[in-house]
Amino acid sequence: MMVVFTVATYFIYIFSKKVYGKVNIPFFHPLLLAPLLLIILISLSHVSANEYMQDSKLLSHMLGPATVAFAVPIYKNFSLVKKYIGTIMISITTGTLVAIFSTLALSKLIHLNYDFIISILPRSITTPIAIEVSKEIGGLPTLTTVFVIITGVAGGVVGPSVLKWLSIKTPIAKGLALGMGAHGVGTNKAIEYGKQEAAFSSLAMIFAALITLVWSVLLIPYLMNI
Repeated sequence: MMVVFTVATYFIYIFSKKVYGKVNIPFFHPLLLAPLLLIILISLSHVSANEYMQDSKLLSHMLGPATVAFAVPIYKNFSLVKKYIGTIMISITTGTLVAIFSTLALSKLIHLNYDFIISILPRSITTPIAIEVSKEIGGLPTLTTVFVIITGVAGGVVGPSVLKWLSIKTPIAKGLALGMGAHGVGTNKAIEYGKQEAAFSSLAMIFAALITLVWSVLLIPYLMNI
């Protein structure tokens, strides 16, 4: 069954991308439409979610190599990265703190329970590392994944308008904003702007994940005990 669900997932995603390319409506974004179609397929097939996850684990294992592949545009623009490394690190570190504190503040404001809060705190980093951070701090990886997708799609859809509204025009600023705010989806959007935007978006996504790993040990446990 593994081959069947792996192939089905692949073609459903390709179909979703084509639909989104034609209608360009946020609801039809591949990361929203594809899961919806997969839920329908799984329900009609009378297969449990755990069985699907097990049978299509090949695709999940590819998340790691796919993330590593983002290092290619960074390598090609390495001289520019070295030139602005101080600005980059300050920007990304600030971005991770804003993501964590804003998520925690909003969660407390609407009185979410502990398990929910701890699961959504890593929502602003790429999925493979968000899952590991969620496990490290005692969250629910499945719930974390859902909110990572929601954050990415929302950032990818709204991000370009925000950049335009704030008159952000430099490739470095665009790339860092998209990578930090919408990780993988943002980086995919940055590729549409240009090679430098893609490089800095990839860099933001990767460093945001690494810095959040540090916060998962040094900061998040302390915040949850306040």
